[in-house]
Amino acid sequence: MIRNPILPGFNPDPSICRVGDDYYIATSTFEWYPGVQIHHSRDLVNWTMVRRPLERKSQLDMRGNPDSCGVWAPCLSYADGLFWLVYTDVKRFDGNFKDAHNYIVTSPTIEGEWSEPVYVNSSGFDPSLFHDEDGRKWFMNMQWNHRTESFGGAPKSPAFDGILLQEWDAATRSLKGPIKNIFAGSSLGLVEGPHLFKRNGYYYLTTAEGGTGYDHAVTMARSRTIDGPYEMHPNKHLITSKDHPEAILQRAGHGQYVETPDGQVYHTHLCGRPMPPKRRCTLGRETSLQKCVWKEDGWLYLENGRVVPDVTVPGLAGAVPVEKPVRSEYSFDGGKLPDDFQWLRTPQPERIFNLTDRAGHLRLIGRESIGSWFEQSLVARRQEHHSFRAETVVEFDPDTYQQVAGLTHYYNRHKFHAVAVTLHEKLGRCVTIFSCNGDYPHSRLDFPVGSGVAVPAEGRVQLSMEIRDNDLQFFWQTEGKGAWQPIGPVLDAGVVSDEGGRGEHGSFTGAFAGVFAFDTSGRAKTADFDWFNYEEL
Repeated sequence: MIRNPILPGFNPDPSICRVGDDYYIATSTFEWYPGVQIHHSRDLVNWTMVRRPLERKSQLDMRGNPDSCGVWAPCLSYADGLFWLVYTDVKRFDGNFKDAHNYIVTSPTIEGEWSEPVYVNSSGFDPSLFHDEDGRKWFMNMQWNHRTESFGGAPKSPAFDGILLQEWDAATRSLKGPIKNIFAGSSLGLVEGPHLFKRNGYYYLTTAEGGTGYDHAVTMARSRTIDGPYEMHPNKHLITSKDHPEAILQRAGHGQYVETPDGQVYHTHLCGRPMPPKRRCTLGRETSLQKCVWKEDGWLYLENGRVVPDVTVPGLAGAVPVEKPVRSEYSFDGGKLPDDFQWLRTPQPERIFNLTDRAGHLRLIGRESIGSWFEQSLVARRQEHHSFRAETVVEFDPDTYQQVAGLTHYYNRHKFHAVAVTLHEKLGRCVTIFSCNGDYPHSRLDFPVGSGVAVPAEGRVQLSMEIRDNDLQFFWQTEGKGAWQPIGPVLDAGVVSDEGGRGEHGSFTGAFAGVFAFDTSGRAKTADFDWFNYEEL
């Protein structure tokens, strides 16, 4: 059986591609660098992250991108001996405009180096590339209409102005021919995320609708010609949980169709697993996979006979789930950042961290604040479980309160908790806590332990946190001396979620656990982290 979500934690907008017996899923990474996360599987059950291809400044530079902007909804395909990756870099979130720029990169292999980007257009986000049987290629994206009261956190349907189609000329690497609006969406509205495939003379179009909150859905339509008109699926939606609050997999929508070599059919979709009592998705939007069937009417349906996605679905014969370790330990040896970790926005990581100045250590270089949209020294991995423990050890010798380094449970500049070593005028070196509880747009900090707790002037300090569903507790200890000491009250971990703060549609990435440093004096104070552990509770 396939157990959903197949990609737990922040892995939204799954685009799936099969080449031979290999399956690949590309997901959105938003403001996290490098851009686009690609997982690989040969059995649809076990998935391994194998590449983040947008890794150079020429491909992606997100410095200054607001929270929940950056790389939206990639589309991965294979044709002409190449993998094709289409992606958007969104430069604005709030207000009437999106400023969404679409690009294409290619590579003969997933694991290899990807090409320089080719700019396509900026008329909307969620781009997709379809390779037709006659060799022609077609580019799609939703069209954004700024002439509406559409603001971040409260999307209005008129801004989502249909799905545009135009031919892509691979030889000249440019669009050509007329631009056609081929699909206005259903009555649910907010049409986006287009993907095309062809079967038995029909072009099948799947789109995401309803916004990426609790009304989300995969909508299906078909046409005998690529530019329409498209008729709606008898059920309108192929996958949705919008009318089923009891379903475990909520927010189901935005996915893509795939066939196995022996003709079995599946469809990916994003989902969220909300935590009671406030229905906040602390793991963000995750990726699931549903078994489908073709019926005599020529339409695709979920094999379960419903539109609501299942947690477990039939997999491929012989597929055996490989149990993942409960505990992951990272030693920062070998001079390379572990694959589980990413950073924020900048294509110049050498400015914010390195693993070479001190062997076996992750050295963070204090730059701008933990709320910066430009150059923030924060390195973190996804939260993949509703309950987990993270711990680290830091060597840090601050000489001003403007120098801070520690451990954080982080979503964005409005939603995070942090425990850190810093300096206080009276306490000397100390451990303190600061939080931002979704206070948009002001990002005011709370200081639950005031000035903090004094620690020895020298020596390594260990920091840890335990998140149990909606509760977070920080701990600290001086290395080798005593036991873990709790610090501060139990904090609201649920605010570090999609719905925290601004609520549904206010943001849509996911929670991370990681280490950070900043030096707002401008002196670039460094902090050394020897190890980092993450453990499911």
